Amino acid sequence: MIRGSLIARLFAAAAAVVGVSGAANAGLLPTLVTVNAEEGNHRWGYAIVLPTDMKLQSGNYFTIYDFAGLVDGSVVAPDGWTAEVKKSGTVPGLLNPTDNPDVDNLVFTYTGPTIPSGQLGLGNFFATSTFSDRKETSFTAVTMRSSDGLVDSNITTTDAPVGDDVPPPGVPEPATLALAALGLPLLGLARLRRKAA
Repeated sequence: MIRGSLIARLFAAAAAVVGVSGAANAGLLPTLVTVNAEEGNHRWGYAIVLPTDMKLQSGNYFTIYDFAGLVDGSVVAPDGWTAEVKKSGTVPGLLNPTDNPDVDNLVFTYTGPTIPSGQLGLGNFFATSTFSDRKETSFTAVTMRSSDGLVDSNITTTDAPVGDDVPPPGVPEPATLALAALGLPLLGLARLRRKAA
């Protein structure tokens, strides 16, 4: 009876902690994704917001992962930001976004003066893709907490273009599957022979 009461109290305490932490805002957040046709391609726009309890300092950044069909030279950031295209990363510590190393990531880094507190739109960030179809992808960011100035890393999702030119990560090629199909029966036969001996 005492053990059951202790377990019930632990569950209640855990629920209270989750409830309190769930109310806190995260770092940079993508709030709106637009797609517009542009000269045979598709211009993707991302509206990014800094929440109330966050501040933005030079060097803070966010990453949109797996932006398929990126048109070279099409990435545009507002004043005070730089843009970079990478196949892998940039990933804040202790976060594990989905990241296909064969598809471009968009990394936007802040270079302007410190913005001391949030609930502020940071502008629109653009990139053009050959694709218009959407998929859910990872979004990570690094900002600073207003209350104590500590680094805050967050992960959420946003939309990005998806196309049929890049296989999803972890899908073996047909030749690999064929070799595995040939090899498995041979392994089974070798095992049977060992048991018989």
